Amino acid sequence: MAKAGKKKVAAGDVATNRQARHRYEILDKLECGIVLQGTEVKALREGLVQIKDAYAQVYEGELWLHNCHISPYAPAAANNHEPERVRKLLATRQEIARLTGQQAEKGLTIVPLRIYFKGQHAKVEIGLARGRDRFDKRHAIKERETKRDMDRALREANR
Repeated sequence: MAKAGKKKVAAGDVATNRQARHRYEILDKLECGIVLQGTEVKALREGLVQIKDAYAQVYEGELWLHNCHISPYAPAAANNHEPERVRKLLATRQEIARLTGQQAEKGLTIVPLRIYFKGQHAKVEIGLARGRDRFDKRHAIKERETKRDMDRALREANR
């Protein structure tokens, strides 16, 4: 029986949006930097971030991250940041223009997939996504369970 508790994120990741792969079909990925305050960086290093309901939006030629909750850093009681503030994402003009064109043309959304550190810089991997219907979700779950059963049978046969 599996242990109950919080799922582990991949090595090097601070947070992953596991729900995004269930709710959306990811069409394209992009790595962006993120503009943070000092206490936000320290809170990120402790893993105090939640991106389940977060999304990105292009506004006046800049990319902004909404609904990303970074909990306050406890040792910085007086000088803490606002947990749910809108944060700027750093991407080139060409990347932002491409995302804007694709998003407007096809009715897609931009969701953060994971937050991680690359060297000393915090990065956000965003994905251009199309929402899945309920049928598509059930179909994806059925495929995943079928694949798991086949892998399990192969392991048993190879013993």
